[in-house]
Amino acid sequence: MIFKVASVDSLVIYFGNEISKEIAQDVQKAYLSLRSLNIEGLIEIIPSYTTIYISYDIFKYDYLSLVELLKQSINLEYEDNSSKNIINIDVYYGQEVGLDLSDMSTKTKLPIEKIIEIHSQKLYDVYAIGFAPGFGFLASVDKQIAVPRLSSPRKSVPKGSVAIADRQTAVYPQSSPGGWNIIGRTAMELFDKSLEKLSPLSVGDKVKFNAISKEEFLAQGGII
Repeated sequence: MIFKVASVDSLVIYFGNEISKEIAQDVQKAYLSLRSLNIEGLIEIIPSYTTIYISYDIFKYDYLSLVELLKQSINLEYEDNSSKNIINIDVYYGQEVGLDLSDMSTKTKLPIEKIIEIHSQKLYDVYAIGFAPGFGFLASVDKQIAVPRLSSPRKSVPKGSVAIADRQTAVYPQSSPGGWNIIGRTAMELFDKSLEKLSPLSVGDKVKFNAISKEEFLAQGGII
C-alpha cells in the first residue's frame, strides 16, 4: 500500500497501477475492513479499481497520524460474511438504443447477436461507484467485445444506457455526457433517492444483464 496526500483533508491509498482481479480484491477487503470498524473522523471512504480515497476530519487527525492508524486498521485478509447480492438488470439491446452496436460489430468482427450473447452471459463484479451517483464500474468484459472509449464523447448519453469501455461495463443512471460504447438500454433506476445508499448497486455486489424484447422493455417503462 502506498499513501499519498490528495488535499488538505484527504488522502489516497494505492494498491497497484493496473486493473486486475487480485488488486481489486485487495481494495475491496481494505474498504470493507475499514468500513466495518466505523473509525470516528473518517468522512468518506471511496474505493476504485486500484485505490481508496479517504476524506477525514482535520480537527481529529493530521496526515501522518491517520496514515499510521490506517496501516494498523486495514486488514487485507478480511472476510466479508455478508451475503453477496446479485443484481439482475434487464436490457433491451435493440439497435435504436444500442447506438454503437453496429460499429462494435465491425471492430470486433462479431455479429451483433454474438456481442449481445457474450455481454449478457457473464456475471460482473461491482468494483466502484463513481463518476455520477449510481454509476457502477463493472468488470470484466470478455476480451472478444472489449473496445476502447469513443474518440469523440457524446454530449448527452440517454439515461439507462448500457455501455462498454475496454474491459469495463456500466449503466448511465442519468442522462449525461459520456464516451463509452452504447449497446442497449434498461428501464431500471440506478439512482434512486428513496434508497439510503441512493443506488441498488454496492461495491462487492455482482450484476447479471438479461436480454429482453422491445415489448418487455416498453412494458417496464423504458423509453426509446
